[in-house]
Amino acid sequence: MDLRIYGIPKIFLAFYLLSVSGFCAALQETSVGTKPSSSSSNTVQINSNSVLVALLDSHYTELAELVEKALLLQTLEEAVGKHNLTIFAPKNEALERDLDPEFKRFLLAPGNLKSLQTLLMFHVIPKRIGSNQWPKTASRSTKHKTLAHDHVHLTCKDSDKKVDTAAVIHPDAVIRPDGVIHGIERLLIPRSVQEDFNRRRNLRQITAVKPEGAPEVDPRTHRLKKPAPPVPAGSPPVLPIYDALAPGPSLAPAPAPGPGGPHHKFDGEAQVKDFIHTLLHYGGYNELADILVNLTSLASEMGKLVSEGYVLTVLAPNDEAMSKLTTDQLSEPGAPEQIVYYHLIPEYQTEESMYNAVRRFGKIRFDTLRVPHKVAAEEADGSVKFGQGDESAYLFDPDIYTDGRISVQGIDGVLFPTEEKTKSETKLVSHSTLTTTKSTVKPRRGKLLEVTCRMLWAFGQDGRFTTCQ
Repeated sequence: MDLRIYGIPKIFLAFYLLSVSGFCAALQETSVGTKPSSSSSNTVQINSNSVLVALLDSHYTELAELVEKALLLQTLEEAVGKHNLTIFAPKNEALERDLDPEFKRFLLAPGNLKSLQTLLMFHVIPKRIGSNQWPKTASRSTKHKTLAHDHVHLTCKDSDKKVDTAAVIHPDAVIRPDGVIHGIERLLIPRSVQEDFNRRRNLRQITAVKPEGAPEVDPRTHRLKKPAPPVPAGSPPVLPIYDALAPGPSLAPAPAPGPGGPHHKFDGEAQVKDFIHTLLHYGGYNELADILVNLTSLASEMGKLVSEGYVLTVLAPNDEAMSKLTTDQLSEPGAPEQIVYYHLIPEYQTEESMYNAVRRFGKIRFDTLRVPHKVAAEEADGSVKFGQGDESAYLFDPDIYTDGRISVQGIDGVLFPTEEKTKSETKLVSHSTLTTTKSTVKPRRGKLLEVTCRMLWAFGQDGRFTTCQ
């Protein structure tokens, strides 16, 4: 009875002890297995003396802001946990003022996050490279792989250190146990990001629909592409009906239909606003921008033209040239509009296309929106010269803005049609002639009166006309 009463609980107790011991063993294995993962997670934690923290707290605020926008903090933390880092940090001015506004908008666009990440990781090498580890001679260069999986070249010439083509202006700017930061003069742009940016600037990407009947233009060379190969007789047409009815090739794309046409889809106002902002950021063309926006309605008129599919080339006088205009030249009604119309060419021309034209044909004349006046262009001193005589202007800042529809070329003078000069000269000559005529006519009228009086006196004496002595 005792065995029956106390034996059964002993069996259950043994089973209980075995199960508890197995559970403890499993728990111990689990804790041992998770221990390395906890230690690995601890290695990712960044201390306050890290080079990454120093970058975020340094005076390279523009680069730190881009790193946060690109969501690269976690990636850089993992890289710091595995390697020492060398960071090439562009100065704030290189990212704030010197960077092309269009390229900056491209980087900050939400759809281009991968390009921004590639650009920033191109500035980080997973290896510690101090200023004393640069090549000593100009003939040698070292190649290092970046976190973007591209390579940068370190060179030294006349004690000036360079990363690719960017000069190192602050070597060893920040030194930490897990890395070093070198200050460079400008942004490093990898080839993949540059190609992606160029693809998005393609003419097909900029305009929604090409003008009807417009020949296809290569955006890189601004020349007409080769026509399609001939089609065998009897085969179905390859080109759409609009292309089949297209006019022959010309120097510029054919204009789209007039207002209210079926392809009224160009955002001309946005493109005009974009090039005016570019003029203001470029500097030295504030007077022209003020005339386009504030003094006249030319900005909206140009936007309507571009919206209809037309292309424009703007010869933009700089502020120094605009300051030489007199009050008489600007005070007449419509004078600012007429001046600007003479600087608008209804063609898409770049520095390269204009220079090649004047090199090949000598002196050429471009149509302007100030009909029927044309502006002359010729080669001079390795550049393009517009106008004639003292009123000429040279191509000063080429290709300030080119987007496939609007081209802005900076010049160092204000152009006037030649007929205006002749009119002003004619006014002066006519005025001087009038005064001379008046002075000669008065004596002649007096002499005639005197002769008449003598004839009347002679008639009164003799009863007939006699000759005065």
